[in-house]
Amino acid sequence: MNWEQLLSLRRFGDLDKRNRKDQDETRLGFEVDYDRIIFSAAFRSLQDKTQVIPLSKTDFVHTRLTHSLEVSVVGRSLGRVAGKQLLSKYPDLNESLGYQFNDFGAIVAAAALAHDIGNPPFGHSGEKAIGEFFKSGEGLKYQKELSSAEYQDLIDFEGNANGFKILNESREGVEGGLRLSYATLGAFLKYPKESLPKKPSDHIADKKFGCFQADTEFFKEVVGELGLLKRKHPGCYSRHPLTYLVEAADDICYTIIDFEDGINLGLISEDYALEYLIKLVKDRIDTKKYHRLAHMEDRLSYLRALAINTLIQDATRVFMEHESELLEGSFGTGLLDKSQYKAQVEDILSLSAERVYRSKEVIEKEIAGYRIISDILQAYSGALVRTKEGKATNYDKLILTTLPERFRDTSGSVYSILLQCSCYVASLSDSSAVHIHNKITGKQL
Repeated sequence: MNWEQLLSLRRFGDLDKRNRKDQDETRLGFEVDYDRIIFSAAFRSLQDKTQVIPLSKTDFVHTRLTHSLEVSVVGRSLGRVAGKQLLSKYPDLNESLGYQFNDFGAIVAAAALAHDIGNPPFGHSGEKAIGEFFKSGEGLKYQKELSSAEYQDLIDFEGNANGFKILNESREGVEGGLRLSYATLGAFLKYPKESLPKKPSDHIADKKFGCFQADTEFFKEVVGELGLLKRKHPGCYSRHPLTYLVEAADDICYTIIDFEDGINLGLISEDYALEYLIKLVKDRIDTKKYHRLAHMEDRLSYLRALAINTLIQDATRVFMEHESELLEGSFGTGLLDKSQYKAQVEDILSLSAERVYRSKEVIEKEIAGYRIISDILQAYSGALVRTKEGKATNYDKLILTTLPERFRDTSGSVYSILLQCSCYVASLSDSSAVHIHNKITGKQL
């Protein structure tokens, strides 16, 4: 892979090449990507989607929206630091082509902003709930009508693949969705592969998948334009190198900030928190400044800022040390897996898993989320498929009037109907899912 190709400004529908030197410096193409994402309806819905605590009643716990904004800020810093070093290593990118170090920051920031845009309600349990509906629930009956790859799309429903669909899906009068630059789309593709083969290797790019069968044609156009390398398994490609920075931004934020949420909720004691964070920043902490901070939230804020900056600097060090491997597609782990602070990060994640992710409050709400998503899928998928078959009941006709019009189309294949139904459920906020469930089950009139 080469950086000139990887930094493509091309968008869906372009007939001519977009050159960096021709860009309006007051509104650069990669910055336009960020604007289009942040003004999209799909991004706004993240304000009521779970990050850690489903349906939290407190105002200081992160939602998917606040998490995504923070990941974007960290990603921008990672991209700028790496970009400055890349331009020093490849001066022709600047001197002949006009790229600036801010371009790298803008690409990573936009991709990071969108990284959770396809996630269902109720956190990662929402993805599992959709998959379980088709794997072992009422949706299992549709398996015989689907290809193996189509069925895999559903039983392993993936927020990353749904995000790619949301960003690029054409609607009447809106061709190409948000029409983001291919560089940003490439950085967004955390798992540049189809759902099958499943986990064909231990390479981090093969861990999940990033493209539904419905979107393979455009997916191949993007990876072809960027020159992402084909890997030995069909439908699998190497990551865009900047994807590693997007992933690192996410890893840094959920490591530190989910931990902070656990502290604010009283699930992790301040003593534990300060001990674990101080281990991470002990070489950078100003002890005099720290001891002048009288309030826990100020001490925590100071340590959080130091921890994030420490991990940003170390992640970019790893990125540049392995940059040739990234371009070859042979770097098979996340950047933080090679961090000198790996042990400290793992300690924090282990405590968060024990005290936060498996807390009684989280587990009870995830159980409720499973039932809510399953019931909604059963009602809508059944009504849509029976309508396609000409067997719709009066209830089916009534319930379909509550679906947004673009999800009502039954002219396509059973796969397209089931995928669209799943994507509709994934688009719901936590509160909307609860509200719709109450309506269809007769709990609320």
